[in-house]
Amino acid sequence: MLTYNLEVIFIHLGPMKLKTIYICSKCNEETGKWSGQCNNCHAWNTLMEDVINIGKANKKLSTTARRLQAQTPVNLGETKVEKVKISSGIAEFDRVVGDGILPGSLTLLSGEPGIGKSTLTLQIAHNFAKDRKTLLVSGEESVEQIAGRAQRLKLSAKNLSAVNEFSLEMILETIKKEKPEFVIIDSIQVISSEEVESSSGSISQVRYCTERIMELAKSHNIAIVLIGHVTKQGNLAGPRVLEHLVDTVLHLEGDRFQQFRILRAVKNRFGSCAEVGIFEMKESGLEEVQNPSQQFLEGRKENAIGSVITVALEGTRPFLVEVQALTSISHFGYPKRTANGFDLNRLQILIAILEKHCKLNLQNQDIFINIVGGIKLVEPAADLAILIAIASSLLKKTIKNQAIVFGEAGLSGELRRVSHQEKREKESQKMGFEKVISPEQFKEITEAIRNGLTSA
Repeated sequence: MLTYNLEVIFIHLGPMKLKTIYICSKCNEETGKWSGQCNNCHAWNTLMEDVINIGKANKKLSTTARRLQAQTPVNLGETKVEKVKISSGIAEFDRVVGDGILPGSLTLLSGEPGIGKSTLTLQIAHNFAKDRKTLLVSGEESVEQIAGRAQRLKLSAKNLSAVNEFSLEMILETIKKEKPEFVIIDSIQVISSEEVESSSGSISQVRYCTERIMELAKSHNIAIVLIGHVTKQGNLAGPRVLEHLVDTVLHLEGDRFQQFRILRAVKNRFGSCAEVGIFEMKESGLEEVQNPSQQFLEGRKENAIGSVITVALEGTRPFLVEVQALTSISHFGYPKRTANGFDLNRLQILIAILEKHCKLNLQNQDIFINIVGGIKLVEPAADLAILIAIASSLLKKTIKNQAIVFGEAGLSGELRRVSHQEKREKESQKMGFEKVISPEQFKEITEAIRNGLTSA
């Protein structure tokens, strides 16, 4: 007959005692009370509710009870570094992550619902499965649903294995048993562990599950891709520490009602964060866009009022984008300003510059800005294109000689030189645009607008 020490059992299991805490999603600060502002990082509306079991506080053994063994430091100069990256078979994806995926790396892919995260990862898994053992773990879809999507995308899934599971312990044991070289987990927000007394998607669950998956990836040299959800504001759901744990953070963005998607790296330990990948959503999945400028200008109306072509620079890659502006007399006391693909606050500044230095009356005009193709322009080089587009719509004049326009506008009415000007000009000449309106030719905004417009 076996006898047990009741004190040891009580310490190991601990009493079940739940406590509600609030954790800041930015700095990971814990507090017992909710408030609108975090006391540590002073960020607003970042405290998220979580439930923990404080009865498990004594489950872990103290460090004094463990056998500690000192580690021997390794000389970095004598360490051999082998960077054998695996190509995904998609050039645009490899461009963003840095010429391929490194074994033992942990990558996080996020994006809005319906943007194409699962489609892109299934295409990558299909390419890996041709000569490497690949496993797709989904907590949101059944195996039959994944197989049906693979058939719809006309992908051969003979060498691709999939499993439907949302238990962390079962997922880890499955990976250890199957020993794949490449794993995709969809998604980290639905994975839960029995060791954490909270529901899936909570801060504690996401943090703990990611840490365990990271340990498995590093110890078994397995390349793992996690799919993550985003909040209503477009930020990555879960604690901020999630982005610090992984090696690479990728964000797939774009309007799901548009055909173009942009893949950019927010964090990359193995490559540059400046490169972007451009895809086009079709029935067969996400296809690479080899010539973005030609795709973005397709269907453009010639000699259209309020239409300007500018050169956007995403990373080191320039491409031509159409900027459209529309002005209309406002029937209300406060005119409306709307921007699609452009920062609204920046638009308000540019309108004030037009009124101050170009003497254009826009106080009774509704102004609408649209960046064609679902692209978001964030660099200041698009300032001059926005200014000329608004002036073209208000004065009902077209752009002179189908010119390319780019330049940063200053509050004093001056134009400032932008980065990579020669690269922008070469891309313009490649697409057949010989006329360039930039800060090199015109130092003042008024002069640039006057020379950029001609009577329709």
